[in-house]
Amino acid sequence: MTTSAQKAIRWILGLQVGLALLLFAGDLGARIPQLLSPSVAPTLERLVSPGDQTRRYAPRRMTTGPDTGPMPRRLTFQPFGDVLTMEGGIAAGDAARFEDFLDREGPFTRIRLNSPGGSVGDALDIGRRIRDAGIITEMQPDTFCLSACPYILAGGTERRVHITASVGVHQHYFGENIVLPAFTAVEDIQRGQGEVMTYLNDMGIDPLLMRHALVTPPDEIYVLLPEELETYRLATEIGAS
Repeated sequence: MTTSAQKAIRWILGLQVGLALLLFAGDLGARIPQLLSPSVAPTLERLVSPGDQTRRYAPRRMTTGPDTGPMPRRLTFQPFGDVLTMEGGIAAGDAARFEDFLDREGPFTRIRLNSPGGSVGDALDIGRRIRDAGIITEMQPDTFCLSACPYILAGGTERRVHITASVGVHQHYFGENIVLPAFTAVEDIQRGQGEVMTYLNDMGIDPLLMRHALVTPPDEIYVLLPEELETYRLATEIGAS
């Protein structure tokens, strides 16, 4: 290998290291304010009212209900007749697990949700499968559907939400890129947001729902009021019993 070729390789490697360091520094700079000054918003236990709808988002501290254990880290499937309860975080690969479970244990007419969210891509795939299967989605009293979970809720042919349930949205991560230039990471985020908005439109949900998500940081959640759930068509029915 010639000296000039060796210099070129060293230059390319140095450029890649430099880009990685710049991206790392930018990511660290964006995270330092959150570390030094985490959200001071109230917790989800405090009821929301118009103009007071931002709550602290701490999914690892959430439980499945009063006096119960922590939320499972990935979705669990609990069938009871033709009703399926889906509970826990949405992890990568859960859409495939749901597909297999539905093929093996279905059909179901209703799916009840209780989830702090997680993988956006898996939530979109699950929502599409629910719509294709003609299943109703529901939220029971005092349950949660946050972050990516509302996209699963949106998949229901009917979407029934109890008035004491909490449905909330915020900014999402669509994967972090530490190899490619920053503009490519921005493109990934924009592409992800575009996919979400297309999905909502396909499901008959008003994509303007995303305006609340885009201005709410990842460590907080914007909890939608019942009238907002109906305005954006995320809920077709708000129940009190």
